[in-house]
Amino acid sequence: MNPDTSPESTADTAGIARASVAAQPPSSNAVVRPGSWEASDTLAALVDTLAGHADLTSLLRSLAGVIGRVIEFDSVSVMLHDADKNVMRAYAHGAPLTATGRQGDEFALDDCPQGVVWRTQEPVMISDTRQDHRFSFVQDVCIEAGLCSYWVLPLTTARDKLGALAFGNRRPDAFRTCHPALLQRVARIVAVSVEAAENAARCLKLQERAEHERDRLGMLLDLTNTLVATRELDSVLRAASTTLRRLVDHDAAGLSLYDPTTGASQVVAFDERPNGEAIARFVDHPQAGSRFARMLETRVPFAREQLDAAEFPDDRTTAKVVALGFVSFCSVPIIDQDQVIGALSLGRRRREAFTADEIALIGQTGTQLALAIANARAHDEVRSLKDRLDEENRYLTEEIRSAIGFDEIVGSSAGLRHVLDQVAIVAPTDSTVLIEGETGTGKELIARAIHERSARSERALIKVNCAAIPEGLLESELFGHEKGSFTGAISQRKGKFELANGGTIFLDEIGDMPRDMQAKLLRALQEREIERVGASETIALDVRVIAATNVDLKKRVTDNEFRADLYYRLNVFPLRLPPLRERRGDIALLVNWFTQKLSRRMRKRIESVPARVMRALEAYAWPGNIRELENVIEHAVIVSHGDVLEVPNSALQGPATAPGGDETLESVEREHILRVLAECKWVLGGPDGAAARLGLKRTTLQSRMGRLGIARPV
Repeated sequence: MNPDTSPESTADTAGIARASVAAQPPSSNAVVRPGSWEASDTLAALVDTLAGHADLTSLLRSLAGVIGRVIEFDSVSVMLHDADKNVMRAYAHGAPLTATGRQGDEFALDDCPQGVVWRTQEPVMISDTRQDHRFSFVQDVCIEAGLCSYWVLPLTTARDKLGALAFGNRRPDAFRTCHPALLQRVARIVAVSVEAAENAARCLKLQERAEHERDRLGMLLDLTNTLVATRELDSVLRAASTTLRRLVDHDAAGLSLYDPTTGASQVVAFDERPNGEAIARFVDHPQAGSRFARMLETRVPFAREQLDAAEFPDDRTTAKVVALGFVSFCSVPIIDQDQVIGALSLGRRRREAFTADEIALIGQTGTQLALAIANARAHDEVRSLKDRLDEENRYLTEEIRSAIGFDEIVGSSAGLRHVLDQVAIVAPTDSTVLIEGETGTGKELIARAIHERSARSERALIKVNCAAIPEGLLESELFGHEKGSFTGAISQRKGKFELANGGTIFLDEIGDMPRDMQAKLLRALQEREIERVGASETIALDVRVIAATNVDLKKRVTDNEFRADLYYRLNVFPLRLPPLRERRGDIALLVNWFTQKLSRRMRKRIESVPARVMRALEAYAWPGNIRELENVIEHAVIVSHGDVLEVPNSALQGPATAPGGDETLESVEREHILRVLAECKWVLGGPDGAAARLGLKRTTLQSRMGRLGIARPV
């Protein structure tokens, strides 16, 4: 009897077993009778032993001490019937002698006595295995184990036929004096234990499977919650890889996003342990017969225990996976709305095939990824459009704030009418326009008129002042830059050309563009594509170009200060804006228009302009053109106290150029600049400098001083 067994551990089965044995006084016979006290004690001890053992193997090993007086044996074993295969399978054994049949071995029903016993439910006793040739099992197993006697009893419960219990002895005819009825009771008690053990094992497997399924569903639920809250595609991929690593052991995970329109597949490999960084990112075009192309056709997962690049000789992705050292590989298609949008792939650097359960898990993850990828793509598209609208709105807002104040073109002179006729001709086309004219003549206003009368009027007109941007930042301003491409580039930024895609870009003061940038601009105009600073990929654009200059570009080409090829590329349709002194008939119209506009802004009521003031304004040279006229009128509105415009004499101190005068335009301009310089004590820049007084930029003033031969006196 097992020394660890105590009366308290006896199962309820003990009472049933004891009750089944009639109590009789002990006998002096050598053989124990079925109803004797010894038999009763034996059965009770057997029940106690069953209750004290957690598994059948340990129970069988202790049977010798429990039922030794009932039966002497050298080997004991249990075989159970496998209903799926209809065979007998070795289940457990316990004896000093080598077991008859290793656990898990299978035998045909007619090849072993256990099979016959299970089928007939009648015991089989073999007195001498050397003489009995009915079963190959006896010849192959029993004789090899040295067993001469073999006794097999059915293991049957009230619910099922389980298998057979077998005893073996090294002596021939060793079981002749044993009582079959008593041993059958022993077998029934063992059968109850076997059934309980089987049920416990089955429950344990079901519990483990339920826990595994619960954990898997929990992780998939976590992934779903993560994907629902994730909008960035890279974050979606990382979240999927993190969950997959908990579900399926792998060394790297990858995603291929397929575009059926172009036939291109963007391959993104990510989360390679231990560094967790992307190991590849490239664009592939799957050819017919490639691994990915086959999966597109069949829509079934692809798995290999050992991936061989020779199987797909023209498959760039497979070759790259093998070159990176991956051995076992699995890839499942990602399907959204009955269309393959990509593939989710896992790789191992060792030879270990992905199981069917693992492939199913990867497929479930791919199903969740399909919706997340579609959402991420839609989010990226919406965000891109929103960012573009925000950029354009921000740009237009800034332009409105800094606009020169025109809402329409004012004037009726022959020179202006000729320009407007040219605008009407060129506006509907996409031809490049070069606007030439002095500063302040309204070149930007003409550019806006061309854009608004073109087919691109619904898109933005993007303005770039080439002279106002530092040389080192001009390329980034025009073409944009990538994050980290230079010091201070803390994020990706679109350039003005990219913002103007589908619309018009206005390059003001093109004559002041540095020569190295002229070459890059020429390439952009010729190829109709750009590269962001720090990027390697080109961006195709559809942009109309309008350029403007206040310098003589032909002379700059002659002086080798401006590229001839760029000049001819820009000079497709030239427009020359006449200065204000050449359209004096428009001065009165402009004065009245500015007066009304500015007085409304300042909440004043100015109803008339005196004739003497208008004559003075018409006689003035206006070297700063319309911009200077607007500034003068604004100053006059500010200082006027009644409903009549008052223009201070100091505002028109320059020489008059009334008809019939002897001064040339150049001499008038030179004298006016000299007068302003003297008043400003030759200070060019700053809010109180000569450039601001003249309505010019400092660089423009310096250029004009050089042309007129003006130098500061020593």
